[in-house]
Amino acid sequence: MITVPVNPDLQPEARRLLQYLADIEGKAILTGQHTQTRSQEELALILRETGKQPAVCGFELLAYSPNIRLEDASEACITEVMNNRDTIRLAMDWGKNGGIVTFTWHWFSPLGGRDKSFYTENTDFDPELALLSGTPENTAFLHDLDHMAALLQPFCDAHIPVLWRPFHESEGGWFWWGRKGVGVARELYRFMFRHYTKHHHLNNLIWVWNNPRPEGYVGDEYCDIISRDQYPPAHAHGAFRDRYDELRTITAANKGAAIAETGVIPDADALIKENAPWLWYMTWSGAFALTEEHNSFDALRRLYHHEYAITLDKLEAAQPFAGKQ
Repeated sequence: MITVPVNPDLQPEARRLLQYLADIEGKAILTGQHTQTRSQEELALILRETGKQPAVCGFELLAYSPNIRLEDASEACITEVMNNRDTIRLAMDWGKNGGIVTFTWHWFSPLGGRDKSFYTENTDFDPELALLSGTPENTAFLHDLDHMAALLQPFCDAHIPVLWRPFHESEGGWFWWGRKGVGVARELYRFMFRHYTKHHHLNNLIWVWNNPRPEGYVGDEYCDIISRDQYPPAHAHGAFRDRYDELRTITAANKGAAIAETGVIPDADALIKENAPWLWYMTWSGAFALTEEHNSFDALRRLYHHEYAITLDKLEAAQPFAGKQ
């Protein structure tokens, strides 16, 4: 795995995390869990069932989108936004206490839109126009980028590495950033990369690309890690080696690979047997983690207690990175 960061000014702590990922590649997998509420019910359940916590915790940034219109939103949207507020504080605590932070941003469209406007069907926002200087779409896009940069700045100031995965699932058209195709989504990501590294100097971000299609690849100079999301049939645990091999076709470079979202947790024995060197996986929130509809609690316990799986306690013992020295 390549450990030279795409941002040459990457902070030492983030560089050490990159090196740690390279060191464990093919030898272990980081356990991960997405959360999107202040109560973080998923973490409580994992602790109850396994006595452990994940090494990687995912946090949702949807409620931090500037253009949220709750006055005419559905009850489901209002509930999701309200429950998500203030979670960035939890992310800071997680990072300060030695856990690995990753962010997902279901970005409400920067202009216009209704209800959950991160969905293409709920907005007419044109991402292609967002790339054209001087357009209203570009102005709104930049406004939101700067708004989010200000929220990320404290993590940079505290030297907390962040696995940053913007414009996720850009291979599909269900989110507004994918409505004009993978080429436009790729340019949005490149735009953000340049703006965040050159203008805002967010030098704690490890850049994660999330699209398994070669024609949409952002380029080796723009991402540190490649990743994909997957939702296999319930209880279909395995190594997902075929999905790993497919993802690897997007670049000839030796980029580390991750399962950035999954509905079904992997099987550690299969990972070893099939030599599927995923760096981490992150189970999605809600029913994927809180019920046995997709993953049995027995499977969860087996994974969290397997020697191949790195949980938070093992991560803390390894001390791959630390806060600001």
